[in-house]
Amino acid sequence: MTAQRTKILVTGGAGYIGSHAVVELYQAGYQPIIIDNFSNSEESALAGIESILGTAVPTYRIDCADEEALRGVFAAEPNIAGVIHFAAFKAVGESVQKPLAYFQNNVGSLLTLLAMMPDFGVENLVFSSSCTVYGIPDSLPVTEATPTKPASSPYGRTKQMCEDVIHDVSAAPSNKLHTILLRYFNPIGAHESAKIGELPLGVPNNLVPFITQTAAGIREKLTIYGNDYDTPDGTNVRDYIHVVDLAKAHIVAVQRLLDRKGTETVETFNVGTGHGNSVLEVVQTFEQVSGQKLNYSIGPRRPGDVPAIYADATKAEQVLGFKTETSLADSLASSWKWQVALKK
Repeated sequence: MTAQRTKILVTGGAGYIGSHAVVELYQAGYQPIIIDNFSNSEESALAGIESILGTAVPTYRIDCADEEALRGVFAAEPNIAGVIHFAAFKAVGESVQKPLAYFQNNVGSLLTLLAMMPDFGVENLVFSSSCTVYGIPDSLPVTEATPTKPASSPYGRTKQMCEDVIHDVSAAPSNKLHTILLRYFNPIGAHESAKIGELPLGVPNNLVPFITQTAAGIREKLTIYGNDYDTPDGTNVRDYIHVVDLAKAHIVAVQRLLDRKGTETVETFNVGTGHGNSVLEVVQTFEQVSGQKLNYSIGPRRPGDVPAIYADATKAEQVLGFKTETSLADSLASSWKWQVALKK
């Protein structure tokens, strides 16, 4: 262990993607500092992180939108070199039902963070964005230059607004902020140790945990929302990326910021596999790798869902040197391994 690890503040660090990023950060030689209010995560994630790393990670149980509490963290942790901002609500369907909560939390927490960082000389930000900013694209795959269109959900709009805020702040004459926007596609899977993974509170909003919970007998059946889309088999098509691959993209982004390799104050990268899989393909692949037969039925379309979207991942590979490594089958196998471990 190095004498002085570079500190990286990770908001939402006990969440699904955040917890995996914390592990990868530490293993890459950084000192992650977790902020999480546990509104959408479980304390058990901290135990999982500690078990993998063999050490506890400093954790502050606060709301990132709480200015006084956030200031206290920055004051208690001098010399933070950068921030990875994960903290956000992220369920498309829920955002349609609770739009105000999504704007307050997702946009509000970013505003509080951006106002705080200059006071403590923190100039580097990796922002957790989303492919939802593209809306319903005219053509596939989407590149970083694909025009953003009206989002299909309040969740997507919050990500568009956050990106706009970051661009506007960065354009200010006094700005010293350097940001990498990572537009995620659909993270799935779990750490190979099965000690951390996706742990939805209540009924899952995402496909894969609903699949694994159905296979485990926790849910009676899986509903596939719509089979009449203009896709090869009529079901939604998404770009499914293993969560550890996604976490590793953040490490590359942090290092790029610290090394000041970017020529612009804001850089944007798609983080996906570069190809799409339909919901039915995911279901069938899961059945193959797990040996479990899923009980599923076709239901009506769900408000806010885009028919199909997947990444052109060329820029991330050429500029960041980042490329995904894990197949859909291996990703789903890790999800099932995690689900089985949860039952023990």
